[in-house]
Amino acid sequence: MTTPDLRRLPLDGLKVLELGQLIAGPFATKLLGEFGADVIKIEPPGTGDPLRKWRMIEDGTSLWWHVQTRNKRSVSLDLRSAEGQDLVRRLVAEADVLVENFRPGTLESWGLGWEALCAINPGLIMVRVSGYGQTGPYRDKPGFGVIGEAMGGLRYLTGHLDQPSVRVGVSIGDSLSALYAVIGTLLALQERARSGQGQEVDIALYESVFAMMESLLPEYDASGEIRQPSGSALPGITPSNAYRTRSGDYVLIAGNGDSIFKRLMQVIKRPDLADDPALAHNDGRARQAKRIDSAIETWTLQHERDDILTRLDAARVPAGYPYTAADIAHDPHYLAREMIQSITRPNGKPLKVPGVLPKLSATPGRLGNGGPALGQHTDEVLDELGIDTATREKLRQAGII
Repeated sequence: MTTPDLRRLPLDGLKVLELGQLIAGPFATKLLGEFGADVIKIEPPGTGDPLRKWRMIEDGTSLWWHVQTRNKRSVSLDLRSAEGQDLVRRLVAEADVLVENFRPGTLESWGLGWEALCAINPGLIMVRVSGYGQTGPYRDKPGFGVIGEAMGGLRYLTGHLDQPSVRVGVSIGDSLSALYAVIGTLLALQERARSGQGQEVDIALYESVFAMMESLLPEYDASGEIRQPSGSALPGITPSNAYRTRSGDYVLIAGNGDSIFKRLMQVIKRPDLADDPALAHNDGRARQAKRIDSAIETWTLQHERDDILTRLDAARVPAGYPYTAADIAHDPHYLAREMIQSITRPNGKPLKVPGVLPKLSATPGRLGNGGPALGQHTDEVLDELGIDTATREKLRQAGII
């Protein structure tokens, strides 16, 4: 596995074993791999991770695959076989972190649960991502990101009142869970540095979403208020909404800071609102949100989008518009901050992909190349375990690898 440069990476020397598939677990290991971890991805022989066939396919492989699986080594291994399970145990003995996102109990049924693996490697950190967590009455239910988003409270709020709720256009529940998985991994590594002991990290999709729901629960507890969908507005925070322009598209304006609100009202030539004592602070503005939004849209409907943004930028009022993929790919700020990068796929073709986050000044992450072919590194990884060529060939003939 190659590294684009010779700078030391924060997670150099960390060995991560990935037993997950699709989104949440693999996204977490992607982030670890970008900062130097040696990520060994276990995939079923013949088929591989289903993500290989998700979304847009080119040359038989998902374009998404080249984002989600960069900086990983692919090992094809049948986890349902006794021989495959024995190989996992040998890998675990040398690993620092194991990330899995099977339904709870699956690894235990293969003899690969926490108790069994920590007996092999007491310093192991086992990160477990599932729909509902490893405990509780729902633990055995199947759970994908969209279900976690619904149970976590996000889906109910997404859309317009009295209309069917809509989903966020990306797998946000999985991605949030992946971020919590990485945070949990780093916290557990910190503790292991002190005590020498590993531990389980239990991540539930619905909890990762619920943790983002701000004041949803305390507002209900204190007043019985159930927060409702609000379309493009941000309820209780005014003004913050989408407004139509003369050409029929939309601008987003966030004028909810007290001084920002005054500057916005001056731009739209409404000094009466700027100087109204009842609107000096957010709580007062929130009570008159419709009046304020109407005044703003009356102004935006008289102007083109770019003219609106130019005026608001000059007045230091936060404003923008909904970016498409084309907008992102050509935006000078994205380019200046190196968030649009190019990789080389195994077929030799270049592909634009998102850059690496977070940005570290001394030890920035690595981009790497596109996702590996299925089982591309099987022989390499098993050779590192001391498994000779003849044994590997027998395993291959038996369909174990």
